[in-house]
Amino acid sequence: MKDFIRSRRFRIAGCVCLLVACSASALIAYQRGFGGRGYGSRGYDLSGYSRNGVPDWGMNEDFGKDVFTFARVKYSDGYGGGGYGWRRGGKWRVDYPDSDLNFSLRLQQLTAMKVNPNPVVVELTDPEVFDYPFLYMIEPGNLEFSEEEVVALRKYLENGGFLMVDDFWGQNEYDNFYREIKRVFPEREPFEVPLEHEIFQCVYPMKERPQVPAINTFYRGYTYERYDAQEVHYQAITDDADRIMVFICHNTDLGDGWEREGENKEYFAEFAVKKSYPLGINIVTYAMTH
Repeated sequence: MKDFIRSRRFRIAGCVCLLVACSASALIAYQRGFGGRGYGSRGYDLSGYSRNGVPDWGMNEDFGKDVFTFARVKYSDGYGGGGYGWRRGGKWRVDYPDSDLNFSLRLQQLTAMKVNPNPVVVELTDPEVFDYPFLYMIEPGNLEFSEEEVVALRKYLENGGFLMVDDFWGQNEYDNFYREIKRVFPEREPFEVPLEHEIFQCVYPMKERPQVPAINTFYRGYTYERYDAQEVHYQAITDDADRIMVFICHNTDLGDGWEREGENKEYFAEFAVKKSYPLGINIVTYAMTH
């Protein structure tokens, strides 16, 4: 299984030396316009959501499954399931599908990686999770893994998978996530990842470990969502070969930087162009080549 995920990663990455680090001005040139999106994401049925103006670039059938697919984790939490929208269906779907669609588009435009235009939602206990070397988890501040999810996630990560965790704020939410991830890896401890690490430098050289606010927080003039979340943290859990298995983005919201295109020029220029997209592309590149 480990060799399967590793070979899938490398086939998807393809000629990784051809990855293109476009400038901020090039990214702005791709923007889809402003003046309000005219849509919302949190009320869409997952079985038939709208692309909300994001183009479908299609896929070459010759690549089969050897394309990058943005895979979002559907997990258990204290908000229950059923219905639609995170208030009735769990915070795992915050920013969905806009965030996933926009990031997939940018990855396709700004790198030579072949990208699936259709992101997916997967459960950790689904056998197909091993088809996706990269998983994205959002808002785990109320996360509650089942025992089956604990076992499945550990197996996935130890066999070459990668999990990115994003958009949770403050000490209480961190403590909850820490408790749950320690159930997965009781013998491994998260640690702060320095700016010099290649995950921050591999495609776009980052000059800081960025803090990206939700757009409504930006409108209020802050980059943090609560008083105990002013300092951004990027932590990792590694395997025995020092490969990052879990990359934890705490007190920041990269997903909102992906989601909120077309809403505010200043937010897009400062947080999407300079921070969310470059770091997101770095994270995926690292995940697919290690």
